[in-house]
Amino acid sequence: MRIHFIVHEAFEAPGVYEQWAVQRGHDVTYSRVYQGEPLPRAEDVDWLIIMGGPQSPTTTTDECPHFDSRAEQVIIRQAIAADKCVIGVCLGAQLMGQALGGECERSPHKEIGSFPIWLTKEGESDPVAAAMFDDVSGQELTVGHWHGDMPGLTHDAVVLAMSEGCPRQIIRFAPRAYALQCHPELTAEVVRLLVDASTEELRQGCDEPFVDAPEDLLSAEYSEMNAALFRFLDALVAHR
Repeated sequence: MRIHFIVHEAFEAPGVYEQWAVQRGHDVTYSRVYQGEPLPRAEDVDWLIIMGGPQSPTTTTDECPHFDSRAEQVIIRQAIAADKCVIGVCLGAQLMGQALGGECERSPHKEIGSFPIWLTKEGESDPVAAAMFDDVSGQELTVGHWHGDMPGLTHDAVVLAMSEGCPRQIIRFAPRAYALQCHPELTAEVVRLLVDASTEELRQGCDEPFVDAPEDLLSAEYSEMNAALFRFLDALVAHR
């Protein structure tokens, strides 16, 4: 399959999404928009994965010249309409909601760190989301988080997973379009990039209930969430 990543910043790397695509033998291409690389055409990809970033869906090209929110939303709509697999991660999740008519909102809490998510009743019956929890005891899965906003919902959106700090962690917008506000793709290397790029943000959030200290971020264990993401992606292939 042809899997294409839209990457907004060098420190918002695809992590385990990329590892999965390479290990499964898929053809991987990129739009590293921070380097000026062009966006893809929807017809040229089988999967579209839109990564995170410090921007929001309302960020303009005047505010961030390399980020064209409207253009990305067009591609997201086209890919979903063409029945491609589309995954939005953090900012990508918010762009997906915005592209389909759901206005991005502030999350009840900023979340930076490793915190548990759990399936909603609808998530328990979704074979793709439920696959993440197959080898998890207690029906909770600790995953990475790094956000202050959350996706807006549409009439057809189904919330599949939530956390204590945010009620919209995994959302299904269409049969093969999933938005993940959380970050199960994080690795120690990606977290180091994020920490180095976020000194001021971490300082300002140090007293918030769902913001971990930099030393805790850097020492966290990511293997369980990474394995869960592999199960999620494999299940999406099978569902396809």
